[in-house]
Amino acid sequence: MASRDTLVFDIETQNFFTDPEVGWNNYEALRISVVGVYSYIHDRYTSYTEEQLEQLADIFLSADTIVGFSSNRYDVPVLHHYFQKLSRREHLDLWAMRRIDLLELIEMATGKRVSLNRLAQANLGLSKTGHGSHAITLYKEGRMSELADYCLQDVRLTKDLYDLYRATGSLRIPNKDTGTLDVVSLSSPVFS
Repeated sequence: MASRDTLVFDIETQNFFTDPEVGWNNYEALRISVVGVYSYIHDRYTSYTEEQLEQLADIFLSADTIVGFSSNRYDVPVLHHYFQKLSRREHLDLWAMRRIDLLELIEMATGKRVSLNRLAQANLGLSKTGHGSHAITLYKEGRMSELADYCLQDVRLTKDLYDLYRATGSLRIPNKDTGTLDVVSLSSPVFS
């Protein structure tokens, strides 16, 4: 039996909850601009536009584990909605997959949230190349190549953090109260 893939992924959207036509937590109104994916089996980073989601579904169907950062709050609900609408695809239920959300593991361990940028700086010495609202601007200006690069940079940071977590069971978490970097052991994800 062939082994199943683990994917690290991130999505960018054309709009956001703060847009008047969307409304807070209205995931169905969010439109995907690009999805970045890293495949461990293929050791490859790839990006997909909204028009390429059928191809992306095939990639997700080959996986049993998906990894992201704040993905259970944002990426999974948005992408799951898209996958449920695909006409030529068996239903792909992201909620039924093994999901590892690094931010969720950090919140369980510390009770606090931390940005991907601060976490990457603390553990990898690297920074994000922009922020989510910048991604929306890139989309609106038709700068799709830059948008894909931005999204894939977030995937690279998330993958490197996930690899560090897998190797050590911990990450350095910036402590806003003390200004220190605390090494925090993170529990293993619980899969139902």
